[in-house]
Amino acid sequence: MNDKNKTLFTDFSPVTKQEWIEKVNTDLKGEDFNRKLVWKNLSNIDIQPFYNPEDKQAFLQNTGENSQSLINYRHIDCPTEESANNLALKAIEEGINGLLFDIKESIVVSELLEGINLNKIAVAFILRAHEIAFAIDFFDFVTAQKIDQKKLKGYIDLELIPNYVTKGIMNPGHCNKAAVIAELASVFPNFKAITISGTPFLNSGANQVQEVAYTLNSLVCFIEKYSDRSISIETIFNNLHFQLAIGSEYFIEIGKFRAFNSLLQEIAKKYGIGEFSHALTGKTSIWSKSVTDAHTNLLRATTEAMSAILGNVDGVLIDAYDKEFNRESDFSSRIAGNISTILKEESYFGKVANPVDGCYYIEQISSKIANKALELFKEIEAKGGFYEAFESELIQQSIAKIRFEKIKLLSQRRLAMVGINKYPNLMEKISSEILSEGEMNPDPKLLKPRRAFLEIEAIKKTTEELVEKTNKRPIVELSSFGNLTMRKARAAFAYDFLGVSGFEILLEKSYESALRAANESAKSTSHVVVICSSDQDYDESALAFVNAFRALNTDKVLLLAGDPTNLNELTEAGLDGCVHMKSDIIATISSILRKIKKTIKSLEV
Repeated sequence: MNDKNKTLFTDFSPVTKQEWIEKVNTDLKGEDFNRKLVWKNLSNIDIQPFYNPEDKQAFLQNTGENSQSLINYRHIDCPTEESANNLALKAIEEGINGLLFDIKESIVVSELLEGINLNKIAVAFILRAHEIAFAIDFFDFVTAQKIDQKKLKGYIDLELIPNYVTKGIMNPGHCNKAAVIAELASVFPNFKAITISGTPFLNSGANQVQEVAYTLNSLVCFIEKYSDRSISIETIFNNLHFQLAIGSEYFIEIGKFRAFNSLLQEIAKKYGIGEFSHALTGKTSIWSKSVTDAHTNLLRATTEAMSAILGNVDGVLIDAYDKEFNRESDFSSRIAGNISTILKEESYFGKVANPVDGCYYIEQISSKIANKALELFKEIEAKGGFYEAFESELIQQSIAKIRFEKIKLLSQRRLAMVGINKYPNLMEKISSEILSEGEMNPDPKLLKPRRAFLEIEAIKKTTEELVEKTNKRPIVELSSFGNLTMRKARAAFAYDFLGVSGFEILLEKSYESALRAANESAKSTSHVVVICSSDQDYDESALAFVNAFRALNTDKVLLLAGDPTNLNELTEAGLDGCVHMKSDIIATISSILRKIKKTIKSLEV
């Protein structure tokens, strides 16, 4: 036999999944496989550490098609026709092929769209006033321009769902307007007149299963309102545009979009609709963005856009990295637009049809999300549907439960976010005006889209307000002794943990003994001292450190990096607390700040 024709690795027998698991269990040395290696997502999905051909899966059907002509939208405010048109033309020069105009008052369509080739550029509109009049003018303008009916792309958004779930406004008149506009748009198959947005769900802390299920529940709610009216079900489905937020869980988000497309087809079948054309846009989420180390938002937006595109969306709307605390600048808008362009032109997204199809990992995630979302969808319908579930606050309470879990994980640093609860940029100085005070008395009847990190931001805001008031930034001193390896590791951990606070953190100071470390740090100008050493050193010397320190200074905050066995004894001697892997950022730093504020205030007096 010619070796050149020999299949690679034929000399090796195939490895079964059970053999892999046995090898892993050996390496785990008795630790529980499921607890150590199976990822439990907040959508209550268990994800295995590996998959192989033995994992028999029923792949989802109708998961969508990877867009070969992805629409990259840019949001444009419309104070006047001229200013909006100038911004639109500039966006087109920068490579944008989709324009989303935010219209708050009456506007002249011909002036707004002057010089824009609607055969090549998709246009979408958020309409907040004069909706039907604008739609009539728009379609008349398109007809007069002799635009190819099939080439006109985009959508109209009356914010039907966001207005209800975030403001409590369920306006039947808006639903009627959507139906009228859908009839006007019926001759333009790729322009969608009915937008159903699920972004408020994810941006309020919901998981992916909830976002998919509640968005589909809201669709059914809309359809049922027109089941006895003149608009046909077929017209509704052919005019549907959906917008979902894109979260930061990369593979889960890919599965989410695929699962949504699949379930939408199933719902359409229940209404007797076999074939229809809808559009799906992914919008980068508010929930995952930060105002601290804000440039990290660029990385988040990039991975979010990637997952949405691989999940088979038709378009993406990428917010500027500084949108949460600043007016969009030419630079931040341009960079946001470039993300999609780079993915398309340099990473070849859109060149391969459905590149994730057949991937065991993603196929299983998609199936699990679809199954759980369908269960939740049916549960809501059985309880009277979307409107009844929202009015009874069932949906709000379910989302709040997941939101609290997420915030807890962030505060415990079990869910890591760069620049926020891990690896903070200690060189960054932010005005207190930018930072949040936390979520203040939220209305339980409404959803409130928000950043995930408001409570952590509130800590830093307290620090910055203290600095602005006293002109003194709290100083943290890392006082170490004993075992070199452990003291360095714990100093590094404390540096990272307390960096979230906005304090000035000095480099580690090493001493030859615990008593020398206690005496020197007690006399220094710092406001917080962190003891850094090994467990053995703590057993032998921590109590002596605390006693010596408190004999010289009772005002400073004294912490210990680690989880000592004699904590109660150390606390009685004057230790204020510990920082370790199980510490809660919000509780720990808030406690530190309370004592620091008293100390600095007493010094002022």
